[in-house]
Amino acid sequence: MRLTFKERLRLALEAIVTAGIILLCYFAVYEIVRLIVTSFPEQFGEFWIFGNVFEDIRNQELWGLTPLVFVFLIIVAGVAIYWRLKRRYHQYELQHIIKELHYIAQGNYTHRIRGNYSGDIGKVVDSIHVLVDSTIEAMEEERRIEQSKDELITNVSHDIRTPLTSIIGYLGLIEERRFSSTNEAADCVHTAYKKAKQMKALVDDLFEYATVRQTTTPLDYITFDMVQLIQQMAIDFDLEALKKGREIKTNTPDKPIMMRGDTEKIVRVFHNLLSNALKYGKGGTLITIDAARVADDVVVSVKNNGETLPSEAIEQLFERFYRAERSRSQDTAGTGLGLAIAQSIVELHKGTITANVVNGWTVFTVVFPVNSDK
Repeated sequence: MRLTFKERLRLALEAIVTAGIILLCYFAVYEIVRLIVTSFPEQFGEFWIFGNVFEDIRNQELWGLTPLVFVFLIIVAGVAIYWRLKRRYHQYELQHIIKELHYIAQGNYTHRIRGNYSGDIGKVVDSIHVLVDSTIEAMEEERRIEQSKDELITNVSHDIRTPLTSIIGYLGLIEERRFSSTNEAADCVHTAYKKAKQMKALVDDLFEYATVRQTTTPLDYITFDMVQLIQQMAIDFDLEALKKGREIKTNTPDKPIMMRGDTEKIVRVFHNLLSNALKYGKGGTLITIDAARVADDVVVSVKNNGETLPSEAIEQLFERFYRAERSRSQDTAGTGLGLAIAQSIVELHKGTITANVVNGWTVFTVVFPVNSDK
């Protein structure tokens, strides 16, 4: 810490005053001892030498003792002065820290307390920096949450307004009888019905997302075979994959992979991953599902050889309402919540889910603990 000129001057005065007080104390003690010795010479015997300290200053015996006494007194005085100055210096350090704390409290959160502080004061300064960093992080997180809420409102408004506008339009045609035949009216009703189902899917996904985002969401744990679950998922999606010119293959061990989890929610995870692969894996011909037991974890990978995504898109895949097609095209209709829901379900099971592009394949890797309920 760098002291100001005024503080250095005060320290110098402190040293002078302290030295003066100590010197006065020495003289006072010396005078008291001298008076006692000279007043009662018979009682002190051989210590009579203290009564004539100035007259016998050239005495060899006394001359040998006097330097030791002076050295001792100088050491005591030096220690006392050092202690006083050190104490005063720490007070100045605290004043500087308090002043800079007030500056930080005014909103200057990027400011750091300057100076090389040691000991307990150094620990206090380090703790202040940690606290300020935590405050900045909390404020940034709050800002991100507010931004996320705004984006949520915007996206939900867009995804609800679009089908709702279509429903109102088609029902308006029927209400005003602006159709030429019953078949045309039936087409209007059918289109309105599809749009209504699309809105319901969005509302259902929103509700499920809000539910699985809560860390206190209860899970219905049972023991099940992951191999059997994956094979059943492949069968369920086989027809849809064939319609899009894709093939689904599973690579699983011959033995069962037993684990504990909420099968209904885990099925939703792989349902979302397979749906995502079919919707966005343009140009692909193959989707593979690999499963293996690795130590105390179950590792499942869902891969497709369709069109890969850029790295910046990969990093945002698990954000709610994110789509690689930023136009939110109806050609790949969806709520944009599927992967966010999958991630939340996996995290409820104390697992992880990641996305990567490996050798032209888009790979989603899910890791579940075998016993996530423990």
